[in-house]
Amino acid sequence: MNLSTLIQQVDVLDKLNFKDVDIKGISYNSNTINSHEIFVCLKGEHVDGHDFAQSAFEKGAVALMCERPLNIEIPQIIVKSTQESIADLAAAFYHHPSNELNLMGVTGTNGKTTVAHLVQKIFEKAEKKCALIGTLGYKLASGDDYLEAKHTTPQAPQMQATLQKILKADVLNVISEVSSHALEQFRVKNCRFQSAIFTNLTQDHLDYHITMENYFNAKAKLFKGLKKGNNAIINNDDKYAQKLLNVIDKEVNILTYGVKNKSDIMAKNIEFMPDGVEFDCIYKDEKTHFKLHLNGMFSVYNSLAAIATALANGIDLNTTKEALEVTKSVAGRFEIVKTNPMVIVDYAHTPDGLENILRAARELTQKDGNLICMFGCGGNRDCTKRPKMGKIAQQLCDKIIITSDNPRSEDPQQIITDILSGLSLINPKTVFVEPDRHLAIKLLKDISSENDVLVLAGKGHEDYQILADKTIHFDDREEVLKVFGA
Repeated sequence: MNLSTLIQQVDVLDKLNFKDVDIKGISYNSNTINSHEIFVCLKGEHVDGHDFAQSAFEKGAVALMCERPLNIEIPQIIVKSTQESIADLAAAFYHHPSNELNLMGVTGTNGKTTVAHLVQKIFEKAEKKCALIGTLGYKLASGDDYLEAKHTTPQAPQMQATLQKILKADVLNVISEVSSHALEQFRVKNCRFQSAIFTNLTQDHLDYHITMENYFNAKAKLFKGLKKGNNAIINNDDKYAQKLLNVIDKEVNILTYGVKNKSDIMAKNIEFMPDGVEFDCIYKDEKTHFKLHLNGMFSVYNSLAAIATALANGIDLNTTKEALEVTKSVAGRFEIVKTNPMVIVDYAHTPDGLENILRAARELTQKDGNLICMFGCGGNRDCTKRPKMGKIAQQLCDKIIITSDNPRSEDPQQIITDILSGLSLINPKTVFVEPDRHLAIKLLKDISSENDVLVLAGKGHEDYQILADKTIHFDDREEVLKVFGA
């Protein structure tokens, strides 16, 4: 595509050294740029792409998009925000694929991954091909392997390229996780969503958003973009539900779901069992009984979100029931990796997420057994949630082990100290500290017995650990099987 065509939908402030070169790709990483690509100088939290423009030019860039003129003799497109303009560039380069897709976006603090996978399963049961984009990667069908993704929601060029691949594969339905970072950083700008799903909003990412108000406003962008005839699916039990409903266009179709507050779709007569949960789904005064192989109240909410999305897309309850009743847990989401003792691995890394998981695990704990949780908190992230998570773990568990998650460049001991500050009492018989996550799992075995339920929280599906100077292979599930035996 020639440069003049590519930038037609970009808000250009100025052009320097302009000539109509042929553009074969979009890059924002000077290490991976290919010949005949345009290099976009993104300004991140830690690095400024403008500093790497010369390197990109030397490696084959034929044009630049930047926020200030640079002393490089190739065409330069000057814009106010490269972060926003790269989204316009990407949509144009990949010919706006979402315009021809039924694109559904799910956002919220917790539950995005599970809801996305449930929706994909339901669509496939209804014989409608459905691709998935999210934390674990992306895939064209539920039985496919995941293709790697670096973010919950890809950067704009990868997002548009992925949507184009999906369209070319004749898959017309797509369910995508949409993170608050993605919305704030314009990664999904020019993605035309037909449905938007809201799971919940609790504390997370305040290192980035600073306030819950900012966090809400980021999530709300997904719903503000909906048009007449689109669908908004809202968790009516969440305290932000009404505030979110207030920003949605009145011509958008709204479906609410819940357990407590009166909603369009409700779960009643909920019963938890060791092998899952049962409930009656009430919709338009009709009752459909669901028996799921998923655990915890959070699974009820996630299922209701998926049920509502299916209904909004014309899929009947019986088909949805058939799909959900044969669905197992998603990787790293309340994943039971061993029994006797029962060992559960989960991605919970927020106060609300940890509380939900521990309450669900308590339901599975025998009267003569203990609930034991091992967890840590990520470094260089919201530190205000650390004491809150410590308090929750102590209140809900019989024993806890505080360890490392992904400490990154922070001192692991300082992170642990922050968590411990939320505890009312540090009893050496019930509170244990082991910064080495591998040794913490060994300790978990030493302090547990066969009737206990053990929860390893924080990393879930992740198969790595980010340390100060390197990233190592580390998978909680693998480590459990090594320590406890298969």
